[in-house]
Amino acid sequence: MDNAAKKIFAGPRIRRLRRERGLSQSQMSSELGFSTSYINLVERNQRPVSAQFLLRLAEVYDIELAAFAGTDEARAFADLSEIMADPMFKGLSLARSDLQEMADAAPRAVDAFAMLYKNFQQAKQNATELSSQFAERDGMELDAVFPVDEVRDFIHERKNYFAELDEAAESLHEEVGLARDDAFMILSGRLDEEHGIRVRIMPHEVMPDTLRHFDLHRRQLLISEMLDASARTFQLAVQLAQLEFRPLIKRISESHNFQTEEARRLVRISLSNYFAGALLMPYSRFLGDAKTLKYDIEHLGRRYSTSFEQVSHRLTTLQRPGERGVPFFFIRVDKAGNISKRFSAGRFHFSRFGGTCPLWQVHDTFTTPGRIATQIIQMPDSTTYFSVARTVKRVGALYGQPDQQLAIGLGCDIAYARELVYAKGHNLSEPEATPVGPNCRLCERPACPQRANPPLTRNLVLDERSRGVSAYRFSQE
Repeated sequence: MDNAAKKIFAGPRIRRLRRERGLSQSQMSSELGFSTSYINLVERNQRPVSAQFLLRLAEVYDIELAAFAGTDEARAFADLSEIMADPMFKGLSLARSDLQEMADAAPRAVDAFAMLYKNFQQAKQNATELSSQFAERDGMELDAVFPVDEVRDFIHERKNYFAELDEAAESLHEEVGLARDDAFMILSGRLDEEHGIRVRIMPHEVMPDTLRHFDLHRRQLLISEMLDASARTFQLAVQLAQLEFRPLIKRISESHNFQTEEARRLVRISLSNYFAGALLMPYSRFLGDAKTLKYDIEHLGRRYSTSFEQVSHRLTTLQRPGERGVPFFFIRVDKAGNISKRFSAGRFHFSRFGGTCPLWQVHDTFTTPGRIATQIIQMPDSTTYFSVARTVKRVGALYGQPDQQLAIGLGCDIAYARELVYAKGHNLSEPEATPVGPNCRLCERPACPQRANPPLTRNLVLDERSRGVSAYRFSQE
């Protein structure tokens, strides 16, 4: 069935909106021009919301229609399902409908619960490591959370969009005239003229383990020759962010109560990288070109002299109110399936505590380096996505040494697929989707030939006389 034909039930979201504004149902009905009984039925999910009702909500309360797409609730449900799959909760026997009701009613409360669970898991891991190393390391400190996870959560809470950085980057882009000439030369000139910093490209043997280094005393920015042109320019933009917009970046980072100094430093680095992408690909101009080119990543890269990964990452940040792009999700993995980066402006079911499904073609791209693979995938709850994947090389390698090859996955809800050039040849009205899951321990699909672990939510069914397609059979209840 076409996604456009699906009914929208948004009762909990509308009830939260009403309560946040301190309104009764009768007051909201008066302001919107709909009956109190209709609003009552909608809030209890006994009536789907109409397009006219949503448009009226957006007009009266100045909100984006995307607020009713269920993004927060879908993410909360995915997190809650993953957490409740832990054997420690097995005795509670919570049904999927119970979890969905909790996620719909209070997604932020689920976030708090997920934070507690994450801290509990980290404390357990630290305690185990401490026990095994106690004889050698006396007085080892236990960190509450990983800095990387702290920063990922912060960026996710902000939906990977920082208006202040985008506005500052657009202003600087126009000021220095990046749209007219070679970006590397212009940014090098800016560093020299405004800050007295000379840019030098350094031989690999001088900087074998470093890609960028700012020598404060000699006023030199050293860039490794192993970086390609787009990566070199990006590093100049990062340095400008740290020099000219340090107070802004610090103010944004201090808006969140990070638990560790490492997290505070890491978020400043992440925000500097965000600024660099926004400087090279300024918001309004880049969004206009993305729509015109139907989100052709390689074409956009040639137009802005940026890499496949830089363009893909930038596409996930286009969430300016009133000027939004397609809500993409982004993932970067290595050949072993380790996730080194993930962002989502949509509602993709990222696994918070594990990897990804091997049936997703992002893993297959390593067999066809440099070629784009497209795929329609469907999660166990029937949400369907369109994805684009390709391998990239981040840093050049010397002869005889392995390349640092990674795979980039970019995708969106199937409802947006028609806006992408990559959808050509796919039947979007009746898509043939590949069934995937968040990861094996959370996926309950039976007889999957790629299954590496049994699901935590099901009991194993063991039969010595029989061998199935999957190494694990399990109950369906």
